[in-house]
Amino acid sequence: MYYFDYVEPVFRPPSEARSLIFQITVGCSQNNCRFCGMYKMKQFLIRPVDEIAAEIAAVPKKHRSFYQRVFLGDGDALVYPQQQLLQILDLLAANFPNLTRVGAYASPNSLTTKTVAELKELKAKKLRILYFGLESGDPDTLQLVNKGFTPQRMLDLCRDAQQAGMKLSVTAILGLAGRARSAEHAAATADWINQLSPEYFSLLTMFKRHNDDYFTQIDALTNEEIIEEALAVVKHMQPRKCILRSNHVSNILNLAGSYPKDREKLIVQAEAALREARRHPQWCRQIPDYGEEYY
Repeated sequence: MYYFDYVEPVFRPPSEARSLIFQITVGCSQNNCRFCGMYKMKQFLIRPVDEIAAEIAAVPKKHRSFYQRVFLGDGDALVYPQQQLLQILDLLAANFPNLTRVGAYASPNSLTTKTVAELKELKAKKLRILYFGLESGDPDTLQLVNKGFTPQRMLDLCRDAQQAGMKLSVTAILGLAGRARSAEHAAATADWINQLSPEYFSLLTMFKRHNDDYFTQIDALTNEEIIEEALAVVKHMQPRKCILRSNHVSNILNLAGSYPKDREKLIVQAEAALREARRHPQWCRQIPDYGEEYY
């Protein structure tokens, strides 16, 4: 249901499908990653608190009790200035009586703007989950995509969020490194997850969205190689505790399970998918048909 106009397009994680979205920032403060086309059509800006307050007020009072979750957009709402962000969280708590959780994307850049103490303040006001795009644990791949942060720096920033009691949902991208560093990308990404043990870890697959130039820089993986890379990730993963998902629309292999309980099941599932795929050689040799109809 729409109560106000968004600056399109609006993106949110699959788990925020039922959340009410307030676009407190527009675009992404980082927005230099060569593989990512989510916000290339937007100029980054931080919207003033009074605009957000007006949008909150626009939600009919009789509807407000229905909402238990709110998602703050756009690409990294965590970059919002601390005191004003606390004001927004207070307004949400005051107007949505059954609110249990607020979520937001958090880029590495936005995490550098918050101390552990500030993150604890936000968590106390129900900002309880951050969605973090790792993309890869391999430093060479991160340099290729111009992420702007090393794996170790991102690990340290995410540990700060964990220290503050925040839940983390981390994403990495199958096929991001192309054929040249597929093995290194898979192993290093799994190792990074093993070190952090975030609450959630999701695999996406490279697809085209305002990033055609990047595709010319890599030797794109075939369907078979994407499944092989996913298998390598699940085999290398041994976090203390983590929920794995690969249920994004871009994925050709849907995996779901919890580590360590479901580790062997996930490996068996990926191996079975690879065997089945190899029964169809022509499909295996195809490059996944990445693309979106809009934006």
